[in-house]
Amino acid sequence: MNRRKFVKNTAGLTAGLLITRDLFAIDKGPVYGHNDMRYTLDMSWGQLDSAKYPVKDCHEMVQDKKGRIILLTNETKNNVLIYNKSGKLLESWGNEFPGGHGLTLADENGTQFLYITDTEKHQVYKTTMSGKILMTIDVPMDAGIYKNAKEFVPTEVAVDRNGDFFVADGYGAQYILHYDASGKLKGHFGGRGAGDEYLDNAHGIVIDRRYAQPSLLVTDRTRNCFKRFSMDGKLQEIINLPGACVCRPVIKNDNLYAAVLRSPSLANAGSGFVTILNKENKVVSNIGGTEPIYNKDAQLQTMTQAEKIFVHPHDVCVDDDENLYVAQWASGKVYPYKFKRV
Repeated sequence: MNRRKFVKNTAGLTAGLLITRDLFAIDKGPVYGHNDMRYTLDMSWGQLDSAKYPVKDCHEMVQDKKGRIILLTNETKNNVLIYNKSGKLLESWGNEFPGGHGLTLADENGTQFLYITDTEKHQVYKTTMSGKILMTIDVPMDAGIYKNAKEFVPTEVAVDRNGDFFVADGYGAQYILHYDASGKLKGHFGGRGAGDEYLDNAHGIVIDRRYAQPSLLVTDRTRNCFKRFSMDGKLQEIINLPGACVCRPVIKNDNLYAAVLRSPSLANAGSGFVTILNKENKVVSNIGGTEPIYNKDAQLQTMTQAEKIFVHPHDVCVDDDENLYVAQWASGKVYPYKFKRV
């Protein structure tokens, strides 16, 4: 019986210990999180000689089909650092992304590509896995929703199976822009506004295929929620996360993960944590955050930072062993942390 199954099967006898951060302290160190989504922390993972391989803001991370962990930073000495799962540096490249922010992995008939957003250059790029730029998306002036390039500040991309992709203009005009595989604009929705169908800090986007019909999950960070839209931009659901200023949604198997930049509002610096939701959109664990509590009406209570693990976590990468890697923004140029699931 493996360790994870043992812990799950004995939950009834050790319920008081399951949410205790010092479980397995003798051989594993502190354990963080709640319920059966708990982790030990490795703060030394991926640390490099900062003189040779510096980072500025560690914005986002993905794992490719080779098992490599790819990190995007806005440090132009090496925008992309590629590690193995043990934290050994395998490769580095990129000097042209001073506002490197969003990193998305796409697969086209077995060949993988990256989509990178740059908030300083107001552009989106499609690149090879070694950094060759294949396509550049500029501000879509023909859409009639922008007056100039500076209003377009893309933060994230989600790529469909047919090559179509969706760009979240999360630091700009708050639109979700739909392009075909060649980069031709097909439509848009969202934008800044007061109604539920509008967005404020549409920081991240992902295509959710956990249910019968695919949909788009979009961050509404200022309003502490994710919003679900149909693939043609119709609002379907609001997933309220009170107190959690969430970054991009990350889906692995049945679970939804997100870095929480700050809590309980964007006004509180240095107050981040990581949150994990199940397929029913219920928060089941917070790493560095308060225990998720639902009242008798099934309403989630306000969540905040509980432990000073993070400053400003910006993204979560979940590897094929369900370990987590957390990149941080404005946090003293720290390399990502690894959390091993127990």
